[in-house]
Amino acid sequence: MFVITADQVDSRHKPDLVEDTLHVIQDRFAPSLALDVDRNAGDEVQALTEDAGTALGIALMLERTREWSIGIGCGSVREPLPTSARAATGPAFFAARDAVDAAKKRSARVALRSGLDTEATRASDVEAMVDLLIAVRSRRSAAGWELYDLLQQGMTQRDAAARLGISEPAVSSRARAAGIHPEASAVPAISRLMQDLERRSAEGDS
Repeated sequence: MFVITADQVDSRHKPDLVEDTLHVIQDRFAPSLALDVDRNAGDEVQALTEDAGTALGIALMLERTREWSIGIGCGSVREPLPTSARAATGPAFFAARDAVDAAKKRSARVALRSGLDTEATRASDVEAMVDLLIAVRSRRSAAGWELYDLLQQGMTQRDAAARLGISEPAVSSRARAAGIHPEASAVPAISRLMQDLERRSAEGDS
């Protein structure tokens, strides 16, 4: 199981973002969540999923705003699950707590930890891949993000060109500059590595 614990950055001096963020995550990822996304410890968001792609997707969505420190923990959780994410516990939750504490000290603001000590090196390796992906995304311009969002909605590059009022070659150039296609290849690859890490972590906990 994957646990995502995200702590709002400088929440004492900024408006509360948790409530709106809960709704966004729930609307976008609900089918893949093991429990409804929840508020934890006042200014934290907590989500639980069995799917690595969902865990990575939530982390990337939150990282894009630069308003969160995001910890991803993987491993087993205590069953049966309770009715709320904040009431759940287990090695994956402890790992997510360690991860969010580590994320607060990292420039990428995302950290990944395993609930099994013997998988620490593998978790560090996957975390490095996530760092590279975030580095690509951090260089994306507003125009690049505009194109990215259209393609994420299922548009083709031709459709996006028509929407943006630019030529297809201009869209291709913008996509290259934004690193959109490398990201599209990297996300499923990283998700597979995360899923393998979760499997090893959960099996080792059992």
